[in-house]
Amino acid sequence: MKKVAVIYWSNGGNVEVLADAIYNGAKENGSEVIIKQVSEARIDDVVNADAVAFGSPSMDNNRIEQQEMEPFIKQFKLLPNGGKPVVLFGSFGWDEGKFIESWKSTMQDYGFNVIGQIAVKEAPDQDEIHKAKDLGKLLAK
Repeated sequence: MKKVAVIYWSNGGNVEVLADAIYNGAKENGSEVIIKQVSEARIDDVVNADAVAFGSPSMDNNRIEQQEMEPFIKQFKLLPNGGKPVVLFGSFGWDEGKFIESWKSTMQDYGFNVIGQIAVKEAPDQDEIHKAKDLGKLLAK
């Protein structure tokens, strides 16, 4: 059984809605899935997973959340991950979602294989929730 980890930071709940959809998509495809806010996540949650989804809203200067998510992600800069499949997801308000592209570049630099991404403006609509669920199914393959 494939192990999938969904790790996210959410303040207003928009990223959490996407995280839940990704979780449900992976779970429905038969994976063992853990879902955690980044404050509860550990490095082992990522290391022991076959695939991972990371989520964050866009914050200052088109960056992921800087107090918890960014430091958590930076821990993987020097850890070999063998091209582990990863999905990135998040929400934005004013920056048109540019943060997701720079985050993708960072994750690729860290050796992850970014297989999908979704960035939604404010709250996700039903179509975007469905796309997030599909990303969960992709992680489970």
